[in-house]
Amino acid sequence: MPATASPLKIGPHSVRPPVVLAPMAGITNAPFRTLCREFTEGGSFGKGASRRVAGGGKGLFVSEMITTRALVERNDKTMQLIRFDATEQPRSIQLYGVDPATVGKAVRMIVEEDLADHIDLNFGCPVPKVTRKGGGSALPYKRNLLRAILREAVGGAGDLPVTMKMRKGIDDDHLTYLDAGRIAVEEGVTAVALHGRTTAQHYGGTADWDAIARLKEHVPEIPVLGNGDIWSADDALRMVRETGCDGVVVGRGCLGRPWLFADLVAAFEGRTGEYARPTLREVADVMVRHATLLGEWIGDESRGVIDFRKHVAWYLKGFAVGSEMRKRLAITSGLQELRAGLDELDLDQPWPTGADGPRGRTSGNNRVVLPDGWLKDPYDCAGVTEDAELDTSGG
Repeated sequence: MPATASPLKIGPHSVRPPVVLAPMAGITNAPFRTLCREFTEGGSFGKGASRRVAGGGKGLFVSEMITTRALVERNDKTMQLIRFDATEQPRSIQLYGVDPATVGKAVRMIVEEDLADHIDLNFGCPVPKVTRKGGGSALPYKRNLLRAILREAVGGAGDLPVTMKMRKGIDDDHLTYLDAGRIAVEEGVTAVALHGRTTAQHYGGTADWDAIARLKEHVPEIPVLGNGDIWSADDALRMVRETGCDGVVVGRGCLGRPWLFADLVAAFEGRTGEYARPTLREVADVMVRHATLLGEWIGDESRGVIDFRKHVAWYLKGFAVGSEMRKRLAITSGLQELRAGLDELDLDQPWPTGADGPRGRTSGNNRVVLPDGWLKDPYDCAGVTEDAELDTSGG
């Protein structure tokens, strides 16, 4: 990998290094994006240190999934989720939609009200509540519906770049990614990201990086980003080298590890020996800061700490922390209580061997839930109406 990797071009935005934070429900809200961005700008692990970055950080950091129907209806939760920190540039929103007209309305709203600088479309979510209505990773099977949504989005976006994220297909017998990539090119999509798994795989098994390489060969006109099994910065370099993709999308690998983005900056700048290996004391400081940011964002310290609970196990992965203490930390409801519990640990523990490996959901071979008759015709989408739109955001 060259020491100076080419920047990723997303419309007018130059993304260097070519690294994108994957939208994750309940995770990639403004506080988590702030943490990740800070580390790309040399943020330290110092206790209580203010590390707010003046610029947008290095890379591209995407919001949680925003449902187009909820956005158009100005759902309170959705309007909270699209609040960006003043330092976020470019502001990147991921939209989920099934109905072309509703998607078009949402995109035009974003443009007219200056809500974002980049729009990503979700065609990769595998969860049943999404796919049972024909959304997420189920949707590209209906080629005409996919084309109609992309046409509405790109047509309504004006100068804003529109990208899309997808999976290989519904299962190995119903692969869609090559057709979807070609439709994206024809409809003016700026870039495509491919998670090298099918809907049926969910997050199990091994991501198929060969599919990423095939997509890159199939749509050389636009940037192709690879997603799946990037657990370390070296994995990102290897994906680019082996697939020829133009950039990487990082999801579960950064759970409880926002400093992974500092490693990614170092890797793409040729400084592979400068990866972060924080002690438990340094990790504990980041945990408290994360919970603090959540409380500030929500407007309530207790609710912020409660929202943070889901992150505790990810941050402590590999460290010698007893099961009782893990449970105790995962039910805290205040910053002082969280800090006191962490201070009882052996904070001088070094970064654990093997903690850079897989984290987050790993389940696979799930039954795919689809609308009745979905697989009968890859083009007929008569059964999909605006009622299929989810009415809440966040995934």
